[in-house]
Amino acid sequence: MLPPSTRPGHAFVTFVRWMSHAGVVWVFALMFLICGDIVGRTVFDRPIRGVPEMVSLSLVACVFLMVANAVCRRNLTRAEMLIGRIEERAPALADRWHVFLAAVGAALFALIAFGSWPDLVRSIATREFAGVENLFKVPVWPMKLLLFVGSAVAALEFLRQLGAKVLAAARAPGPHGAWAFAAVAAIAVVIAGLALGEPSERTIGVAMILLTLAMIGLGMPIAIALLFTGFVGLALVKADLGIATRTLALAAEGTVSEYVFATVPLFVLMGLFVNVSEIGRDAFRAAQRLFGWIHGGLGVATVAANAVFAAITGISIASAAIFTKIAVPEMVRQGYTARFAVGLTAGSSVLGMLIPPSLLLIIYGVIAEVSIGNLFIAAVVPGILLAVAFAIGVMLMARLAPGFVGRPVKAAAAAAAAADAGGSARVLLGMFPVLGLIVLVLGGIYGGVFTPTEAGAAGAFAAMVIALVRRRLGWNELWQVMRDTGQVSVTILFLIIAASTFSRMLTLTELPQDMAAFLGGTGLGMGGFLAAYLLLLIVLGMVLDSTSILLILLPLALPVVTGLGGDLVWFGIVTVIGVEIGLLTPPFGLSVFVVKSSLDDPTLSLGAIFAGAFPFVMITTAVTIVLMAFPALSTLLL
Repeated sequence: MLPPSTRPGHAFVTFVRWMSHAGVVWVFALMFLICGDIVGRTVFDRPIRGVPEMVSLSLVACVFLMVANAVCRRNLTRAEMLIGRIEERAPALADRWHVFLAAVGAALFALIAFGSWPDLVRSIATREFAGVENLFKVPVWPMKLLLFVGSAVAALEFLRQLGAKVLAAARAPGPHGAWAFAAVAAIAVVIAGLALGEPSERTIGVAMILLTLAMIGLGMPIAIALLFTGFVGLALVKADLGIATRTLALAAEGTVSEYVFATVPLFVLMGLFVNVSEIGRDAFRAAQRLFGWIHGGLGVATVAANAVFAAITGISIASAAIFTKIAVPEMVRQGYTARFAVGLTAGSSVLGMLIPPSLLLIIYGVIAEVSIGNLFIAAVVPGILLAVAFAIGVMLMARLAPGFVGRPVKAAAAAAAAADAGGSARVLLGMFPVLGLIVLVLGGIYGGVFTPTEAGAAGAFAAMVIALVRRRLGWNELWQVMRDTGQVSVTILFLIIAASTFSRMLTLTELPQDMAAFLGGTGLGMGGFLAAYLLLLIVLGMVLDSTSILLILLPLALPVVTGLGGDLVWFGIVTVIGVEIGLLTPPFGLSVFVVKSSLDDPTLSLGAIFAGAFPFVMITTAVTIVLMAFPALSTLLL
């Protein structure tokens, strides 16, 4: 028998892992490339030629270097609610269903590889390049080769999983296995019925939307579900599998090959460096000293620290993870109930996706094709409004609902506790890195010094330097930050690629335009549409993550808003804050799950955390309604 290290399966997984490592290092190198361009342009008036082209091509290469590992590690986002219960209660049924999911994934990646091959051959034959003749040229065939290889390897990984699930299903027969075949047969019947009949393009669009939601609900990775229905819908609309295959390959190559998409890995990298450097602890200590004298002041300090931390990260789950470890133990020690402490931490973490720089605002800006800088400016007033609403809510609850909040220690004791956390000079000194990052990133964008992409690179580099100076970043921590950046980035970017395919299909069916015309003719107006839209955001937020909701809903909603005369910048703010409500609602509630895993306290149930977060769900909903009713609050600074 071969030793583990020489078995073919083990060698393949090792190859997949090393491909991902190459993509991770490449993403990290982009930060230095962009920072070098900034320094060369601003200091020496000699920018590095071709940086936008190199970064754009690199993003496609990095995604397909890392996507097979994301498949292998099952990092592709999926809705866990139903499939998790099936895996627990009927493993035979789950194994049979996973056979279908793996087969679909293998087929889709094989189609991407097949569709990209002619373009790869052509680019080599014609010596295609990106850039400007006689100034800067970079050949594009290496990037197309990595797209082909990466998609082929991902297809093989799905086939490997398919074989494992077939063996598992054969070894564990169960009485419920027929249900999996019934579900697959139902999907096949729907597609065959559409192919053999003569449905209208609108009917195909509606059927694909319903099929997407059904497959996501049954646990198919969201990106794979969007790719599958996008491909099938295109094939049905055009009655041509070749066109659908080429469109799939074009979406894989062209969707994220734009300079602005580099903001995704760069801001994720910055957030993770900020996490390692423990800047969040400094923000909490400073807020503790400022608000410790107020009744309920430690809760207000948690909100304020989250708001400050949001201004340098843009990721809600980072805030939830950090302040669970920093704020919750201190709040419990000073007399707050554990339920309120974890609920407040989860609730105030949503500020991370509204206060700029926000990753969701970046994704919205790319999809809606509006200025990311304008979105950041527009989010300032709503972000402050939500933070103030949380703080007022905390103070009111501390006065009116002591049974829920607890009985915090008196103001003098709270101030003394804050003093124990660090002297005034130390606390003020610790705030310099926080303020410096805020000025660098947001000041650079608002002042016209940086593009959002350059601000992400500069912020990530500065956060890395801060972590190094504080001796919080060794080789192990650095590699972990790079790996986490790669895992998060490939998940988001590949989801964007999949959503682009789905969006192209919907555009061809003209369903979004029909929806806009229908809603415009009902007489409900913008108010009626927004009420239904907010309800839909909250419902989808119960089962899906924020990015997936944006990518699924926006292709349908944006034409409606445009048709009703709405401002897309204002609508972006409303959408992001509405989506964030889903981070606190069961059963998905991502922020709640992050708090639970970060706290590691078996005595505190998920139900207790959801109950503690419920007042902040209501506050966030109320602020969302206010922003819907008064668009000027979002456009005040524009």
